[in-house]
Amino acid sequence: MANIPQRVSERLVTGIKKFKPVLAAAYDNKANESNTVIIITAMLSEVFGYDTFKEITSEIAIRGTFCDLATKIDEKIQSLIEAKAISQELKDIHVMQAVSYASNQGVDWVVLTNGMHWHIYKVTFAKPIDHEKIIEINFLDVDHHNIAHLEMLFRLTKEGWEKSALKDYYQQKQALSKFSIGAILSTDAVLNLIRKNLRLISPDAKINAEQIRSVLENEVITKEVLEGDKADEARRKIAKALKKLEKESEEETPTQMIQKAAENIPVTLPIAPAPPPA
Repeated sequence: MANIPQRVSERLVTGIKKFKPVLAAAYDNKANESNTVIIITAMLSEVFGYDTFKEITSEIAIRGTFCDLATKIDEKIQSLIEAKAISQELKDIHVMQAVSYASNQGVDWVVLTNGMHWHIYKVTFAKPIDHEKIIEINFLDVDHHNIAHLEMLFRLTKEGWEKSALKDYYQQKQALSKFSIGAILSTDAVLNLIRKNLRLISPDAKINAEQIRSVLENEVITKEVLEGDKADEARRKIAKALKKLEKESEEETPTQMIQKAAENIPVTLPIAPAPPPA
């Protein structure tokens, strides 16, 4: 399985088979929050690979209040976990307290779960503190034959954390967000490329970049994608990346530029002629 160590994939498959009926029975019996926490703790150990006694901590005290569970790696808190009874529907309001805990502790990740549903949030240390749901899993819907399902669970494992799998997934989602794509579509380089392609359709049309930008922003891209804090942040990131790229290009020596160009030239190996027939 892609990027998943064999022993971890085997543990995930075994854990899925074991805990799906456990969770179904707990739901039918309307298990309370205390009993649900017991199941969640067992899943953190047997499915996600955390040591029960060293890497799973309960009732973390933060400024006079408590967070239900936390996972630790090398004595550093990796995620805070807010647990609810298995029959309780998870709502955004439930995660606010956990995000508050995380901001006080400098923890990047918060998990809201009732054992059956797992919601993973990335905490953003801005003003004000913000959070974004990155992953949502219904454990009862997980198919142990489905590699994509196993890869999603792997991101929550101890081994996945050590390989930055969750962080990498978050960065990928950020790069593919509608705000990032909207910001890139409005850059001069993309507008000029669109202009060149439009001239293939209408060679005699006089089209400039600002006309294309106007159509994109007023008719193609939704207002939500172009306005607000997330749109502003996406534009800042794109501008920063372009500025860095421009600076790197300016610092290149003629020799480096020639070498880079040479690397992009396809190499065709000569084919030896076939020997004459005997």
